[in-house]
Amino acid sequence: MKMKNIRFNQQMRWFGPSDPVALSDIAQAGCQGVVTALHGVEVGAIWTKELIRERKDLINSFGLAWTVVESLPVHEDIKMRTGQFNLYIQNYRESLRNLGDCGLEVVTYNFMPVFDWVRTDIAHLLPNQSEALLYDQEKYELADLFLLERPGARAEKEQVQVERLQQRFDDMPEEEKQALFSCVFQALPGSSTALRKDQVLAAIAQYEHIDAQQLRANLIAFLEAIVPIAEEVGIRMAIHPDDPPFSVFGLPRIMSTEADVEEIMSRVPSTANGLCFCTGSFGAQPQNDLVQLLKEWGSRIHFFHLRNTKRDGPDRFWEASLLEGDTDMYEIVKAAVGLMQKEQRSIPMRPDHGHKMLDDLGKNVYPGYGAIGRLKSLAELRGLEYAIHAAV
Repeated sequence: MKMKNIRFNQQMRWFGPSDPVALSDIAQAGCQGVVTALHGVEVGAIWTKELIRERKDLINSFGLAWTVVESLPVHEDIKMRTGQFNLYIQNYRESLRNLGDCGLEVVTYNFMPVFDWVRTDIAHLLPNQSEALLYDQEKYELADLFLLERPGARAEKEQVQVERLQQRFDDMPEEEKQALFSCVFQALPGSSTALRKDQVLAAIAQYEHIDAQQLRANLIAFLEAIVPIAEEVGIRMAIHPDDPPFSVFGLPRIMSTEADVEEIMSRVPSTANGLCFCTGSFGAQPQNDLVQLLKEWGSRIHFFHLRNTKRDGPDRFWEASLLEGDTDMYEIVKAAVGLMQKEQRSIPMRPDHGHKMLDDLGKNVYPGYGAIGRLKSLAELRGLEYAIHAAV
């Protein structure tokens, strides 16, 4: 029997009714669905069936499906296994049951302490005058040392480094310092609550005695508690890699490398414990072989984030055009197509972190989540996937 020609389940991230990118925009782009979350629900609270169905009905009214959650956030108490972590795990289990009962299939989450992501410039000007997200280690260190004034930050560096950075900071105009703080410690996508210096320092201080080994143990304990529920209701969990894939603000990282993936997937071997395969996050770590990683753990990949980054040194990278970064996107999509054909399943995929360009330059959109830049990437991915299928 001839196998079906399986293709990506094309998605676009949507931040809910307040998102400047409307559901009609996504529908007109030809996507099959959206990935979203109930951003108005407090972290740790239960997602009720009523709220899930209300959101799903709204999405369905535009001819779109909602099968992928991004994300069901993990409370910091769970990550640290302190405070009310048992209550929050029970709430998470109940939310998974409700999502499964409502027909959701994939739940994306991360286990990064305090920050979901860090960038030092959300409007890095490219030669063609579009804007991209950028991470620069020196600017991060300026924010860490002199804007946040994190205890212990100076001790992590040689005195000559601190003196050089101090001079660089002293020479910065005040408006540039303010812009750097707003960028590094900005509110997360989907949230309107800005982060204050005292809040950030207090959150970081809670992890003072938690290293990578302990954080990894806490993740495994969390998975052992929720994966049986996910299996029961037909949910596949998809952990997002660290962004950036190395330590920031002295916080541990446990999902940055191939070895990290091996540890977590092996310790909790259920297929319900899987990956959100983000080529941007994994790709920003030079030691990762993304194609090999995809081929080795393909059966545990439940969601693709396809974006590209470009490094111009060990300490600086930006969001590149999809086909022009350090990751060979042709080989990635080719391997993904082969995986879907082999397993005869369509895997959800979305373009991620597009450039701000054209008419979006005059709009207030979430950094990396304007419509036009992501539609450009989506068009490139469609063409690439079509060509790969046609060549087989």
